[in-house]
Amino acid sequence: MAQETSSQSSVAIITGAAGDIGRAIARRLGQDHEVILLADIDGDAAAKVARDLGREDRFAAVACDVTEAASVEAMAESAARLGVVRTLVNNAGGARAASLHETTPETWRLDSALNFEAAFLCFRAVEEMLKKSRGSVINIASVNGIGVFGHPAYSAAKAGLLHLTRLVAVEYGKYGIRANAVAPGTVRTQAWETRATANPQVFEEAKRWYPLERIVNPEDVANAVHFLASPEASAITGVCLPVDCGLTAGQAALARTFSQSSHY
Repeated sequence: MAQETSSQSSVAIITGAAGDIGRAIARRLGQDHEVILLADIDGDAAAKVARDLGREDRFAAVACDVTEAASVEAMAESAARLGVVRTLVNNAGGARAASLHETTPETWRLDSALNFEAAFLCFRAVEEMLKKSRGSVINIASVNGIGVFGHPAYSAAKAGLLHLTRLVAVEYGKYGIRANAVAPGTVRTQAWETRATANPQVFEEAKRWYPLERIVNPEDVANAVHFLASPEASAITGVCLPVDCGLTAGQAALARTFSQSSHY
């Protein structure tokens, strides 16, 4: 449960904070924010992550269903008791159907609500605090929002999230608010470990599509978020930063096939 601290403390909110990426982001932003509010639909899991990360006055947790406006408003009220929101990280997300053939209207709506509409709800709930702090919004999108890599409903929602990022950047720039997105490729999280149980070669198979010949880890994503939230990125807004080990730049396997050159 979030406890009241100084009204002037700088606060970072991270949604979906109980997962591997959320935890890594919270740890990284904890280096230069006075309070980190970890929001997750599983409040107990978020509280455990908060305890693992540090002192109760620095890492707080709140249960929040980011698809429900009332729950988001309650989360924003918790943040206001902790200080002034300087950074909002819309990290909550998830995919259901793997293909368009498998996607039902209900699945489409659920993925849109979680991966796209929730970011809008969270931003509007804290926008006045972000105006006060001249703060930053970082939306965790995906390479799925840039190209076709499966999970169509999730992908379409992430594409919408990228445009929402630009909308906030343009309309709210006059208040000093910056909005950017991070688009991870495959990230080695517990979700992928489950797939690795079914297919122990899944990571090796995935690596061949990445120019760096590795996949992303949660700390890679956290480092990008930390940069975009920092003063070093004060002139950067409205952009999408792929953190994908080169996936969206191109594939060496295809280049080798097309060029017939062994250099790829």
